[in-house]
Amino acid sequence: MTDENANGAADPQNDAPAETLKDAAGDAQGAATPQPQGVRLNVLAQYIRDLSFENAVAQKGLAGAEVQPEITVQVGLDARKRTAENQYEVITKFKVTSTNAATKTTLFLCELDYAGVFHIEGVPEDQMHPFLMIECPRMLFPFVRRILSDVTRDGGFPPFNLDPVDFVALYRQEAQRRAAEGRDAVANPFQRQDDVEVADEIQDGRGDLGVPRRVGNHPQ
Repeated sequence: MTDENANGAADPQNDAPAETLKDAAGDAQGAATPQPQGVRLNVLAQYIRDLSFENAVAQKGLAGAEVQPEITVQVGLDARKRTAENQYEVITKFKVTSTNAATKTTLFLCELDYAGVFHIEGVPEDQMHPFLMIECPRMLFPFVRRILSDVTRDGGFPPFNLDPVDFVALYRQEAQRRAAEGRDAVANPFQRQDDVEVADEIQDGRGDLGVPRRVGNHPQ
């Protein structure tokens, strides 16, 4: 298990983007290779693509008085190139499930797809895939965290404050999974949508990353 808080990798200020991409891609020569110059990154738009919240307690009630909530968070990433030159859409997908540990019944379920449209120039082609899967989600994460907190509060529960997500660790784990399967770790990110998704779990809201369970459009 990897402790995100111990790594501190979720703070964009800790790692320069170019260094992060070199490290995440597994480039042993990254330290000696000059960093790419003139990288330009602009956020053109950011928006909620899909949002749902289900308060199972209000709908079905609770069986028994003892409640021991457990939170499971699943994270998915998707990226696609837009028709406009140098524009990309990056989608972060979060599924938050709260269950009663005593009865294993669902307390609430929240699903959020939050996207950003980015104009990116100056990133070498072989580094574009990790750039989209690491740096862009980092920029979107604070807004995702605020939305999830507001939605759970407005849905009748205490605000859920999502721990920082280590997108570098997610990318590395997905690269290792591809390597174990004999697939290209940095395949063309725009060939198929399900080829660029990274799925992981954070158990009990503590920020502990587990092994990726599934790569696909809807992590389960």
